[in-house]
Amino acid sequence: MSTTLTRGQLEAVVHALAVVLPARSPADATLKHYFREHRTLGSRDRALVADTVYSVLRRRRLLETLTPSATPRELALASLVKLQGFGIGQLESLLKSSERNWLAQLKAVDTDALPFEVRADLPDWVIRRLRQRQSDAEILALARSLQHPAPLDLRVNTLKAPREAVLERLEADGTPGAPTRFSPIGVRVKDKIALNRHPMFLDGAVEVQDEGSQILGLLVEPRRTDMVVDFCAGAGGKTLQLGAAMGSHGRLYAYDVSDKRLANLTPRLRRSGLSNVHPQRIAGENDAKVKRLRGKVDRVLVDAPCTGLGTLRRNPDLKSRQTEEGLAELNAKQSAILEAAAALLKPGGRLVYGTCSLLEEENEAIVERFLAAHPGFTLVPCSEVLARQGISIPGCERYLRLLPHLHDTDGFFAAVLQRAA
Repeated sequence: MSTTLTRGQLEAVVHALAVVLPARSPADATLKHYFREHRTLGSRDRALVADTVYSVLRRRRLLETLTPSATPRELALASLVKLQGFGIGQLESLLKSSERNWLAQLKAVDTDALPFEVRADLPDWVIRRLRQRQSDAEILALARSLQHPAPLDLRVNTLKAPREAVLERLEADGTPGAPTRFSPIGVRVKDKIALNRHPMFLDGAVEVQDEGSQILGLLVEPRRTDMVVDFCAGAGGKTLQLGAAMGSHGRLYAYDVSDKRLANLTPRLRRSGLSNVHPQRIAGENDAKVKRLRGKVDRVLVDAPCTGLGTLRRNPDLKSRQTEEGLAELNAKQSAILEAAAALLKPGGRLVYGTCSLLEEENEAIVERFLAAHPGFTLVPCSEVLARQGISIPGCERYLRLLPHLHDTDGFFAAVLQRAA
């Protein structure tokens, strides 16, 4: 870092941290609101603020250990010097003498000598659960991969363009990408680009979607004549993927309990060119709209509400926002949703249960409890479904278990369940 930090930039970073750190709502939404209220910040200032806020969120436990009082100013300075490559000289004119001495000592700290929990930078309750099936070395490898920003992955809308054409266009525009390692419909962009202004995005030829999320969608394997339900559709990334896989034929219901999330699907749906998608707000898993389809559906995708710990590269604030108490509530909700979604299937139908969680309680435990109570359902190995599509993923045989340090995707879990014919 060669630029000297200005007083205004440091003040903006500190102010933004003061707003984001209480974690009362998602960091990205809080930061967006902050930028709306501070329109005078230039694009470079905004980038510095966002980078520093997310750097602090990713390594919050480390920085709180290394700072005297963990104030927003201390956390900002510690992140800039210890994690973001700023020299003390670049901050010289902004520092009190006590801060200068402290930062000099901070630079010399060997973080590898700190306690395991601080190096992992995960909450104790999460570490306890991960230790049930992983060694500390495995947990640390996973935790360190979660401390880096996620890459930018795009899903190609194959109704609009083949992947090769998308890659050629990106190359021509000076923002080269590469095919994703596992997903046959994914592109990884090397540099962050202003995608929302790119013609391919505006035309619906590409959507932002992590490669792991794409693979979850590929497990559904919908056919053109199927009736399909995306049970927790959210803003519809996987809904659009399923609609394109169906060639815009058949019937695809996008259920969600949130009007706001479904409203976010509307412009994406318009761009996609799909005509087989039917968004529907439901009051819960026992809504009349759900009950009406019982026993009639060919394929159901349940991307269940979860702790989201597999997405910490993108959403590091979840470490502060999720709690052990909240986990028990989520488990009850996950089981109830799986139960209701399974009732939709016709004989021989398929359900894919997935989460972006790393915890067994939200993943295998939910599925195994369901299978024990429903002898009419069997587990189909994920590797079988993916092999039909020419995909082989190490470590994903019975279940899909994607991990950032092994697969360079967000953390995802999925199980494929088949109802007896």
